[in-house]
Amino acid sequence: MRRLCGLAAAILSLGLLSGCGPKDVGDVSLGVFTLKDIKINSFVDPKVPGVTCHISSIEANLSFSDPSNNSVSCRQSGPITASMIAAIDKSKSGEVLFERSKSIFLKTLKIRRIYDEQSQTLLYLAYTTKETSGSYHHSLSAVPLWGTGAYVARPESPAQNP
Repeated sequence: MRRLCGLAAAILSLGLLSGCGPKDVGDVSLGVFTLKDIKINSFVDPKVPGVTCHISSIEANLSFSDPSNNSVSCRQSGPITASMIAAIDKSKSGEVLFERSKSIFLKTLKIRRIYDEQSQTLLYLAYTTKETSGSYHHSLSAVPLWGTGAYVARPESPAQNP
């Protein structure tokens, strides 16, 4: 009986942990004669749970490398509060929220959150860490804080008379 309870607890905790990471929400084949698919993942920003991002990237099954093409789209999907924004990394390089290996040759897809304080906007940058054909492919999505509980109204500067 004790073993059964331990097994049940382990299964339950695995189920709970599976909800913490990115979720596969789409898989589109690029054709019968190719081993490449477009994978779409969804994840919620861990420090700003009012933002959900969707990432699309090429996955080459049974291949030594995946193309670096990717795209990210992030939208407000719930409340965003001032305390959430206070808890994020506000450095110019931001913070990595998502990583996925794209090949055995040290290529990684990353999603990084950067805060643009001037425009009060969260920026989500998707990029790969290995150069492909002389170019680093990347994609950018922006989530403005306007209209959220995190937006800070700034006093308007007095109008200048001509």
